[in-house]
Amino acid sequence: MKNTLQINLDYTQKSRQAYQSFGLLVLVYAPVLVDLVSDWWNDPNYSHGFLVPVVSGYLLWKKRGKLATSVGESSRLGLPLLALALALFVVGSAGAEYFTVRVSFVVALAGLTLYHFGTSFLRRIWFELGFLLFMIPLPYVIYYSLTFPMQLFATKVSIKALSLIGVPAVQQGNIIHLSGISLEVAEACSGIRSMISLLALGALFSYFSQRGPIKRSVLFLSTIPIAVFTNSARVFITAVLAFTIEAEVTEEPLHGLMGLSVFVMAFALMLIFNALLGKVSSQVSSQASSHKKTGPDR
Repeated sequence: MKNTLQINLDYTQKSRQAYQSFGLLVLVYAPVLVDLVSDWWNDPNYSHGFLVPVVSGYLLWKKRGKLATSVGESSRLGLPLLALALALFVVGSAGAEYFTVRVSFVVALAGLTLYHFGTSFLRRIWFELGFLLFMIPLPYVIYYSLTFPMQLFATKVSIKALSLIGVPAVQQGNIIHLSGISLEVAEACSGIRSMISLLALGALFSYFSQRGPIKRSVLFLSTIPIAVFTNSARVFITAVLAFTIEAEVTEEPLHGLMGLSVFVMAFALMLIFNALLGKVSSQVSSQASSHKKTGPDR
């Protein structure tokens, strides 16, 4: 077995070789990355993109000690991943499909990591690499196909909730007509913006709070209905405030505070669901352990 000194020497040597490859990759993708940063800056839906690589880099830095001991032999399995990344880059560039080109960058990072450091190393950083996908804006075809249905859903849910508490309201498309005021559930209020950000937060939360792929996946996927529910709640509360106190709910700072409340409410629900998931998991494990001790009924 290799001693600690040899392990560190191997890690240092492989790191130097990898840095050269990664540097070349960044150079090739420089126009793509500059354009990506421009989207983060100009599109409020993806302003969280600035945080994604920072978080990913911080998580990698925290694992630096374990990563040094995970370096294995170079794996040629990384070459097919690099070939796939190149194919995505060429096809995406030819079709001006920025999403495909940007995804190819993450695939290329995974391919280079596998090629230089081996499979064990890649298994240790799969989350940090996969998390980078949250920095890539959705294709506009998908974005707009989700936005309007979510606007209508939030409007419909709010209308039903308003009727339950006796507030007269009429729906016209994505507009809520109240007595003396009309509120439009605009694109920014559809919930797609909060859902995208909450999915990134949900990925982090599920990765650190649960063990095992099934429980992590369940907690992560719960972010979607939670995001939809909290956004509908925001629209409902906004309508109630507009009807009862006739506040300028569509103007700052109240509108911004309402948007912030979505994240507070969503994270609270994620905490509750995480606790329930842990409790159910513990009960199932306890029952399975008890059944194993007592044996099957005869």
